[in-house]
Amino acid sequence: MTARLAFLVPFLALAGFCQTTNERMAWWHDARFGMFIHWGVYSLEGRGEWIMYQEHIPYADYRKIAERFHPKHFHPAEWVTLAKKAGMKYVVVTTRHHDGYCLFDSQASDFTSVKIGPHRDLIREFADACHQAGMRLGFYYSLQDWHFPGVLPQGYPKAKEIIEPLVQQAHEQVQELLTHYGKVDILWFDGLTPGDPNLWRSRELCARARQLQPEILINDRAGTSEDFVTPENVVAAQDQPWESCYTMNRTWGYAPYDRNYKPVHEVIRLLASCASQHGNFLLNVSPDGDGRIPAKQVEILRKVGRWLQLHGAAIYGAGPSPVVSPNLGFQSCVGNRVYLLIQRWPGSTLPFAWCGSQVKSARVLTTGQTLKVEQKNDRVWLKGLPQHPPDPYMDVVELTFDGPPRASEPAYK
Repeated sequence: MTARLAFLVPFLALAGFCQTTNERMAWWHDARFGMFIHWGVYSLEGRGEWIMYQEHIPYADYRKIAERFHPKHFHPAEWVTLAKKAGMKYVVVTTRHHDGYCLFDSQASDFTSVKIGPHRDLIREFADACHQAGMRLGFYYSLQDWHFPGVLPQGYPKAKEIIEPLVQQAHEQVQELLTHYGKVDILWFDGLTPGDPNLWRSRELCARARQLQPEILINDRAGTSEDFVTPENVVAAQDQPWESCYTMNRTWGYAPYDRNYKPVHEVIRLLASCASQHGNFLLNVSPDGDGRIPAKQVEILRKVGRWLQLHGAAIYGAGPSPVVSPNLGFQSCVGNRVYLLIQRWPGSTLPFAWCGSQVKSARVLTTGQTLKVEQKNDRVWLKGLPQHPPDPYMDVVELTFDGPPRASEPAYK
């Protein structure tokens, strides 16, 4: 995208300025599944993204690591293609983590990928790849910056003269990120330390972000109530829009020694748990310092993607079901359809109860097989299932109702 077109994006987006919050968030609720990417200078060392703080590395030494950061295998189009094959509908990439190293061209800092290391605007390359592929784009931005004098060793600056330059830089860099890279769908803040939003002028910061990108969605980690909340490594349903972010193993940044990968069935279980409770699932990948996503992570995502090709109707746009069968697993609902996401296969007959409306038809999404439906009052039996589960990870039975699905009175509690 040319600089002129990028400059015009905020003005072209004004057409969406009058959208309601529900209208702005409709695509996000439908998406349900996104990719998180933690990548930066720390990826070279392979000990996670907090090494500058945890190992108390002086900035002068950390800068030398940054000078070695030349990701020869950084091909963002491949990352985006992998996300699509995994069934992910949006991507959130770290533009800057707590170490302060910017993967973008910033006039507010000398510690950037354009000035030190690869001498490339890596975020521009990534944003272009997303736009060309029609992938929704999110920018992670840490407010914290450990490379500033006085921030380390404690990492929690209290002195006004230390924090004010960080605040000024954050406002300038958010302006840059939302002005120079075309349409940005999500602004994902982190690193609110100290945790006083007034100190960071967070309301002003978020208001400016919405001026620049009127359709943008903003998370809660600048300390103000915005569009969605972000429980981390836990599924915690909220009474407001929410998104659980998860690591695939136990580390956000690249750590080849961390082989504690969640098996595919666990990743699918987490995704189903989020979708069935009206939440999103943001799953992290951690490319190495050369720009390659580890083979194990690629393998897991491809298997999840193949599962979604068959069972995605139970996830995308889904929410809680009024008809439940907790002895089997999860339930989700889309329109007049309820999906039984089965963790405990019942055998050839599937019984459930507390159903207050008529089941019109049923089929196994995994195989397409139509099932025989027997219903007596609020009790239902689905017959003719395979004796053993046909899918290795999680099977789904789709129920189509004659009208809106309802629980019986009193409903199952």
